[in-house]
Amino acid sequence: MISRSAENDNDRRNFLKAAGLAGLGTLGAAALVNSVAPTAEAAPSDSAVLNFALNLEYLEAQFYQMAHYGHGLPSSLTDGKGTRGGVTGGHKVPFKSKYLMQLSREIAIDELRHVEFLRKALGSAKVAQPAINLKSSFTAAARAAGLIGANQTFDPFANERNFLLGAFIFEDVGVTAYKGAAPLINNKTYLEAAAGILAVEAYHAGAVRGQIDVLGLDAAADKISNARDSLDGKSDLDQGPTMKGKVNVTPVDGNGIAYSRTPGQVLNIVYLNPGAVKKGGFFPNGVNGAVNTSA
Repeated sequence: MISRSAENDNDRRNFLKAAGLAGLGTLGAAALVNSVAPTAEAAPSDSAVLNFALNLEYLEAQFYQMAHYGHGLPSSLTDGKGTRGGVTGGHKVPFKSKYLMQLSREIAIDELRHVEFLRKALGSAKVAQPAINLKSSFTAAARAAGLIGANQTFDPFANERNFLLGAFIFEDVGVTAYKGAAPLINNKTYLEAAAGILAVEAYHAGAVRGQIDVLGLDAAADKISNARDSLDGKSDLDQGPTMKGKVNVTPVDGNGIAYSRTPGQVLNIVYLNPGAVKKGGFFPNGVNGAVNTSA
């Protein structure tokens, strides 16, 4: 399955090393790689799914790097297959709360490490960072949600309240994206790594949702939640930070299970378009890799 998931032996060795399996040794690693023969199927390969996730990690990492440090990822972490793009917008947030400043730092470090891990795991199969818009995309999202008027702009880096609303757009989507991608991943080692990232994204989402309630931003966040739901199809896959006047830190179904989104539904949200398109919103030129079209 690793053979099907990556492009060559170097890619597979890189993944084994990044995933902590280097101790298997050459013989053990070879046995794991060759234990299952590659199969032809219509579903995207594991590397295609992880590259889709890498695009999202580029977006989150750039947002939090800008918010906390005032600069984006180093160029050494943005090369790869496909057209490499720059980042439009973003600046350091003037935090007043010590907690929120420390939270932004922790999330920024986590997202940076997600990018590093996926790039190392994918090796030469990794995609480059596509063009990312952190300026007009947020304004378009805020207008669609009804947070601002048609002639107003929204800067998620202007203050810590805006920062939390901007973070809220990403974090819940990240959780549903990784959960939705899980059935598409065949290799158990890849799946375990993705589950680990999902857990971290869920921690981030819970922290952000909690602070939104503390600062009284529930009504605004509920509007963002409704806007996301209007983009990803008819199913109700989103919940705001409050439900029936009560705190709703964990958006789950009747079984207490987090919701899933397909890659296409995730792209509906980040492209800010309910149709089947290949670019828009936060990715003005689209994402890199085989999984690139919204639902």
